[in-house]
Amino acid sequence: TRLFIPGPVDVAPDVLAKMATPQIGHRTKEASVLQKNIHDKMQKVLFTENRIMLSTSSGSGFMEGAIRSCTRKRAAVFSIGAFGDRWFKMAKANNVPADKFAAEPGKPTLPEEVKAAIETGKYDVVTVTHNETSVGIQNPVEEIGEVIKAYNAGKPEDEHILYLVDAVSSAVGAKIEVDAIGIDCLITSTQKALGLPAGLAICSFSEKAYNAAKQVEFRGLYFDMVEIYETIEKKNHQYPSTPSLAHMFALDYQLDRIMIEGIENRFARHTEMAQYVRAWAKKHFGILPEDKYASNTLTCIMKPEGFDIKDLNKRLAMRGYTVSDGYGAMKDKTFRIAHMADTTLQDIRALFVEIEDILGLK
Repeated sequence: TRLFIPGPVDVAPDVLAKMATPQIGHRTKEASVLQKNIHDKMQKVLFTENRIMLSTSSGSGFMEGAIRSCTRKRAAVFSIGAFGDRWFKMAKANNVPADKFAAEPGKPTLPEEVKAAIETGKYDVVTVTHNETSVGIQNPVEEIGEVIKAYNAGKPEDEHILYLVDAVSSAVGAKIEVDAIGIDCLITSTQKALGLPAGLAICSFSEKAYNAAKQVEFRGLYFDMVEIYETIEKKNHQYPSTPSLAHMFALDYQLDRIMIEGIENRFARHTEMAQYVRAWAKKHFGILPEDKYASNTLTCIMKPEGFDIKDLNKRLAMRGYTVSDGYGAMKDKTFRIAHMADTTLQDIRALFVEIEDILGLK
């Protein structure tokens, strides 16, 4: 069955085969070479000189580690849906002081909202969801970054606000220039736009974030961002705990495939698919967000009265396809079609032929 859901995604057979590469010792020189190769290639696709860190976990692991490790004073958590809410829940579960700033359903986080919050002087961390799959919105992280840079300007580093971004469902499917934007920690994972099986999280982590995190006493253990950062430096790109080398073999190979496609070509392919899906959805149903804030990797489509997504998926499955129901607060009002990773416009068109036939759309 072809997956048009917000992750996991279809994985190319040759990429999947790399996960069966014979194991090597995770403390060997070969492991260091593998992990440094991934580090350097991920820096290129994220447009950053910041350290790249890997974690054998879902992206949620690094989200929890980042907010726990980096918050010295208080975190401002900006939420536009279920996954922003999750970041706030992580803060509370770890006894991290935090306030949640929730947008109306279907609305983005706006720079002026962030500006108003940080000008209170209460916060040293801001978290933003770049791409919220529950509502199909891509937040204006560039404009928010400008607000945070302006606030930090002229202040000593230990008074700077750190900018943490959840790009789990968008990185490498939408262009995010980490250093130009001023992102201190950008988090993603393998089962979305990178086009790999779930199980490995990736983040970029700035030296400023590292220096701030060192001031936090209780950072946890497995997701202690300081220990991970320092171990990479001290042990030549190795990690405190045993990593999933199988995922790393596949990620290293997939990053080569991405370079062959060309990163700008990859972004353009995702944009073309997103525009095509939105046009189709508007013709037949309607979409939730404004075009300006619509996701590059997933479209959230309004359900008409009486629409039965379970029946559609049951019939699509007989033809080898599946799409996704709504999620969180929008579960009963929307359904979702993902267009990310190695999916092509031809794949999308083939899906729509089947949906149109099943629903009698013209």
